[in-house]
Amino acid sequence: MTAEMRRIARRMVQVFACLALLGASNSPALAARVDDQFQAWLASDLWPDAKAKGVSKATFEAAFAGVRPNLKLPDLVLPGEKQKTPKDQHQAEFRSPGNYFAEKTVAAVTAGGRACAGKHASTLAALEKRYGVPGGIVLAIWGRESGFGNAKIPYDAFEVLGTKAFLATRKEMFREEVLAALVMVERGMAPRSAMKSSWAGALGQPQFMPTSFLKHAVGFDGKGSPDIWNSEADTLASIASYLADYGWVKGRDWGFEVTVPDNVSCALEGPDHGRKIADWAAMGIERAGGKPFPQHEARAEGYLMMPAGRYGPAFIVTPNFYVLKEYNESDVYALFVGHAADRIAYGDRSFASGWRKVDALYRSDIAAMQRGLEKLGYDVGGADGLPGYKTRRSIGDWQARNGRAGTCFPDEQIVQALK
Repeated sequence: MTAEMRRIARRMVQVFACLALLGASNSPALAARVDDQFQAWLASDLWPDAKAKGVSKATFEAAFAGVRPNLKLPDLVLPGEKQKTPKDQHQAEFRSPGNYFAEKTVAAVTAGGRACAGKHASTLAALEKRYGVPGGIVLAIWGRESGFGNAKIPYDAFEVLGTKAFLATRKEMFREEVLAALVMVERGMAPRSAMKSSWAGALGQPQFMPTSFLKHAVGFDGKGSPDIWNSEADTLASIASYLADYGWVKGRDWGFEVTVPDNVSCALEGPDHGRKIADWAAMGIERAGGKPFPQHEARAEGYLMMPAGRYGPAFIVTPNFYVLKEYNESDVYALFVGHAADRIAYGDRSFASGWRKVDALYRSDIAAMQRGLEKLGYDVGGADGLPGYKTRRSIGDWQARNGRAGTCFPDEQIVQALK
């Protein structure tokens, strides 16, 4: 069976599995049984914790009035099922890296960011002075998260957060989030009617989880409590506040595209393999386009980052790159924000190196490969089916030890060899 035939077969299995799950989630008997369990859980399990956090019974009942578990949400473990590594990903951040940088998507954020940069120039200048975060970064996040406030956010937050706190693979995380959402309403920070979210439970224009709202949201328009649903000034300020709270270093860039010579191992990637940028340059790593690194950056620490291994562009990034990852843990998300911010500030320019085609793999394939590497003693950061930097550099080390060319990225041959 050819690789293409195997991919088609896997896709057919996935389609049938999805249809089966959809049928199960639409079963009236199952829905009724889960709803009964959910209502009992609300009353006996969640309510005592909410009460302990100062939430009134009236607020609690209003939050969940008419709410039923949404069994069509992703990443749920239905009663009687066992948790499995999903074959496909619901978040685009975890797909093939190059797909994330479709020019149509990048250009939309770039154009919108430039328009908003003029409209909000004074606000952005004030935020940069207060928080040290460049306006282009703030705008790129705003554009990516909600299309500058134009994206529809259709879900009921308590339906999503309640369902996930009851049934998701990460129940404890969502339990904390639904309790934070209740506190928001109790404190008058948002009316119940405003609590609309994404399918993951993220709120408003900056797409904050409720715990992030409580920690980082800022009222900047002079009208009182932070309003991340309707106030553009509060949205921009909250994004800048979030990044500053996570340690954004004023005066430093996020990173630079570079060329990495063949004699420099791609397995040197990662935030724990930092060295002065000047030292990376001494190894033969050059900034794309031939420009020298800024002198103040050359003296500071940087980190090699190759999100597609040898199959895509390479970067020397600064600690600010990892602050962007606090907003969304995906490497390509942080890279998208940095790249879009550069284009907003300096004009359209694509990456100097292109994204080469990589093998189409399911998360279950990558997870199996990761487990194989773990058995050999490698630290892959967990067998979660996501090729993060620990997995990428482990692949590079394994390839070097087995006489293979170092690519630092999963492919079908590696998966088969390590299963």
